[in-house]
Amino acid sequence: MTLEDIKAAVDAGQIVYWANTGYVVHKDRLGQYLITYLPNGSCIGLTDREGHRLNGKEAEFFIARSEDGAENPGSQSRPDGKGRGVAPGGAGAFPLGRQL
Repeated sequence: MTLEDIKAAVDAGQIVYWANTGYVVHKDRLGQYLITYLPNGSCIGLTDREGHRLNGKEAEFFIARSEDGAENPGSQSRPDGKGRGVAPGGAGAFPLGRQL
């Protein structure tokens, strides 16, 4: 996904992951796009300080698939099949709202 694709998906309310379902992209109250590691709440910016280069490869970002997430939370992998695994507890380990 491109930077523009990621921002548009987040703004549309879709869940965007980076690398695996342990990392969620979201927009904070200040309008900053962040990547949060759900198990411990650590955050990094989605991009470099200038806002141009992603902190990750475009191919590593993906949108949650609703049919998988409803039945098997934490089971999603990257669309290219090269997922890095799932963080302990999967995507539901900590609600995203807790980090905001």
